[in-house]
Amino acid sequence: MAIRIISGIIGIAIAAFIIQTGGAAFGAAVLLLMLVGWHEYAQAFRHKDLAPAYWSGMAAMLCFWGAVYFGRIEFLSAAATLFSLWLMLEAVLFYKKYSVPQALVSVAGVMYVGLSLVHLLLLRFWKASELVSTPVGEMETGCAWLWIALIGTWASDTFAYFSGFAFGKTKLCETISPKKTREGFYGGVIGTAVSVAVLGHTIGHSLISMAVLGVVIALVATVGDLVESVVKRYTGIKDSGVLIPGHGGVLDRFDSAMFVIPFVYYFLQIMEGF
Repeated sequence: MAIRIISGIIGIAIAAFIIQTGGAAFGAAVLLLMLVGWHEYAQAFRHKDLAPAYWSGMAAMLCFWGAVYFGRIEFLSAAATLFSLWLMLEAVLFYKKYSVPQALVSVAGVMYVGLSLVHLLLLRFWKASELVSTPVGEMETGCAWLWIALIGTWASDTFAYFSGFAFGKTKLCETISPKKTREGFYGGVIGTAVSVAVLGHTIGHSLISMAVLGVVIALVATVGDLVESVVKRYTGIKDSGVLIPGHGGVLDRFDSAMFVIPFVYYFLQIMEGF
């Protein structure tokens, strides 16, 4: 427990510094998360003799990252399409060593890991030239929204844990995640709604609209957690990796955020259109 707490504090401090710094430091951190996340995904499916196309996946991570980091967003969909087709074509070119199920696992992994994590860049650099006032001073718009997304994710997990510990009786999804309860889920929804409403209000948004966003973040975060849980249960692993002492790997720590970050980004795009 001590190792978990200490590594958690250090990790939060490092993450806060990198998020606030932005620029190349943040870009490099996201690239590292994408590459390690893909490695963890590939290692997990090797336990089921479904090893993905490892180096093609690594190349996809680099291309997705490069398209966004260098501001060529239009290349992201092209890269996703071409790599999906290439990963399927490999089942033809290397049919004796690389099966169709492996190709499908590869495509799914590239989309799941690569496209979700690259949205960290999309959200952080959104409206980078604009500043918003926050309780801790002026902040780039995308940076403020990234904090809202991340804090909302952490609030969902934290409130769900303590609510479940105190009141949990009815299992939420026992076959996939035995420790989750409906009472914990409800507590997570309420806690996240309040947290996001308060945070959003501090940067000029209505309490009601931000509370609604908080509710949806809690729902999406729970789905993300369950998706990673079912992958681990299927592949027979306990943790996706050992990158963070006491916390597991990238996929363990970012499972909920991998769903929440894209959702918040497209929520902003939709709201921008109204």
